Amino acid sequence: MRRKNGEPSGLVYNIQKYTIHDGPGIRTEIFFKGCPLSCLWCSNPEGMAAEPEIGVYPGRCMSREKCGWCLKACPRRDASPILFDGNGILLRVMQDEYCDGCLKCAEVCPGRAIMVWGRDMTVPELMAVIEEDRSFYERSGGGVTLNGGEILMQWEFCALLLKACKDAGIGTCAETALCGAPGHARAVCEYADLIITDIKMMDGEKHKKYIGADNARILENMKMVASLGKPLVIRTPVVPGINDSDEEILAIARYIKEELGSAVIQYQLLPYRKMGTEKYATLSRPYLMDGYETPDREVWEPRLLYLKELVQDTCDIPVEAGSSNKLII
Repeated sequence: MRRKNGEPSGLVYNIQKYTIHDGPGIRTEIFFKGCPLSCLWCSNPEGMAAEPEIGVYPGRCMSREKCGWCLKACPRRDASPILFDGNGILLRVMQDEYCDGCLKCAEVCPGRAIMVWGRDMTVPELMAVIEEDRSFYERSGGGVTLNGGEILMQWEFCALLLKACKDAGIGTCAETALCGAPGHARAVCEYADLIITDIKMMDGEKHKKYIGADNARILENMKMVASLGKPLVIRTPVVPGINDSDEEILAIARYIKEELGSAVIQYQLLPYRKMGTEKYATLSRPYLMDGYETPDREVWEPRLLYLKELVQDTCDIPVEAGSSNKLII
């Protein structure tokens, strides 16, 4: 487990307040860094790496000539990993063997052209943020949602934070791919009132191709969580041409019905949206579905509604097209 000033800490890359789609009521959502998967359509690339990393926004740069504070702060000034274009505008920071990882360039940048994704936060620090909105949780039936990345990569800290929320009488939700050791999944889910997870496809080889790992452990962890009596929300991002066939969606629905049963309180069919692409650019990474054309709403919405009816008629499980139908647990 990570530590900050001697206390257990988690590496957090974002905190979103007043979220309404990842659990019941109004929520504070905390995003943790690190993920063992590599979904082609991931909209949070800043959550993939398990260490702090630098994101670069050239449009915010005041230029090397007018500012240059990043270079002055860099301990490797003579061989700096900070690169500029011909006009002196920031291009990227190479976080490789040329970079000490001190992050001082981000600390001094006045225009936030250099940002750090990931900061260590302790349980008391996060609880102070969470407590700010207690009145919203109480009025709406909301609470806290932990998300990633993959929270099982920081399972010890996430279990500590969820327990602190439970001890404080705040509702908890864990959004996880369940890609981790069964014991780690059990430890985190013990303190969660609700677990949200994905089944993106049933075929293991296809899962490895598009998601970066086989799905066997994920599916076994789902059965383990269901056996704990924890309510589950299962989501499938429906990506045309990849996992949107009748057969593939019905295979998922049958698994839910036969293996997870009444533990699943909602199965959500979600539309694929090309999101987070600008964050790939800040990290100098390619978006692997850049050439993929997103269908218009007039196309994907009827398709999702059709799949919802198909699942209902065939498997008789609680299914929704989208995530806007609010949960009550």
